[in-house]
Amino acid sequence: MSTLSSEIGSRELTLADRIWGINWALIVLVTIVAGIGFAMLYSAADGSWQPWAGKQMARFGIALVPMIAAALIDIRHWYRIAYWVYGVSLILVVAVDLRGFVGMGAQRWIDLGFLQLQPSEVMKIALVLALARYFHTLSDDDVGRIRYLLLPVTLVLVPVGLVLKQPDLGTAMMLLIAGAVVFFLAGVRLWIFAGAMAAALGMAPIAWSFLRDYQKTRLYTFLNPEADPLGAGYHIMQSKIAFGSGGLFGKGFLAGTQSHLSFLPEKQTDFIFTMLAEEFGLVGGLALLSLYTLVIVYAFAIALRSRNHFGRLLGLGIATNFFLYVSINTAMVMGLIPVVGVPLPLISYGGTAMLTVMFGFGLLMNVGTHRDVRISRLGESRGS
Repeated sequence: MSTLSSEIGSRELTLADRIWGINWALIVLVTIVAGIGFAMLYSAADGSWQPWAGKQMARFGIALVPMIAAALIDIRHWYRIAYWVYGVSLILVVAVDLRGFVGMGAQRWIDLGFLQLQPSEVMKIALVLALARYFHTLSDDDVGRIRYLLLPVTLVLVPVGLVLKQPDLGTAMMLLIAGAVVFFLAGVRLWIFAGAMAAALGMAPIAWSFLRDYQKTRLYTFLNPEADPLGAGYHIMQSKIAFGSGGLFGKGFLAGTQSHLSFLPEKQTDFIFTMLAEEFGLVGGLALLSLYTLVIVYAFAIALRSRNHFGRLLGLGIATNFFLYVSINTAMVMGLIPVVGVPLPLISYGGTAMLTVMFGFGLLMNVGTHRDVRISRLGESRGS
């Protein structure tokens, strides 16, 4: 069952109610997508569970625990600690500058021993939590007043600036877009968005001067990848070759030449969708995108059924985050946007991204389970 019945919504939810209300269909969908990821990582290692597929399977199994836990905790508890979650996440992002280590040319990770944590991934969920709580406390009239938007704008821009400093343009853009979507869903007036867009366009020349040389090169390469096919344009050129060589039905599992002859870079992370398209063709790529679409539609449906504003914004924000993961990564590897470091969710190899996505689904299921719980402006609630 995706949600509890309306009768249960009229009383306090017991643990049994919450377990019964967990959206097991969504878990099955997520597991199917993750299973495809395990198969592609097995292929990326030339038919071996090591070094990627076995670890990814273990991470998925571990991530199921916080996902289920997040789904079972009372939604009012998440409401109360939303700012604390944001604050801890912000401290971790700041800590990257102080104690983080450099990987692939960027300082984005903190080594916890058992996990290389990327705090900017955690911030994607924490930001949505904080914005959902803040806008839940505002009336419809207050949402339209500029002075009430200064705090949430700060909540968005501070982590965006810190992540840009790492530098990680892709994650910074995801945080900015996800924040803007929550603003829109909360009812912020369109003229405010128009004003912000005009200001951003006016500051574009200034922002350009702050970009790193490699970031500028990525933009130039996006416009003309053939200008340097063996240098800056190598990644996207090889990705396009792999896409084209896959044809309609692909070359077959473990038979992709671009990936298995090591022409395709980062085949286990950012460019794993390209490897799938080479081995399973257009049909295989569209099949995966169809599964993603089903998950996203399902997520939006769960969020929209919530009767409290906090849950609705939280669910929609998480669904938006997942959509951004998928759309940015697939557009990037097809050459539709510049290359940025955004993984393909549940498919690309990576620990923090897996845990973050799974935890987000746990919160989404929590929204569905507690859809009839009403949360007052002071955080108190009663059954519907």
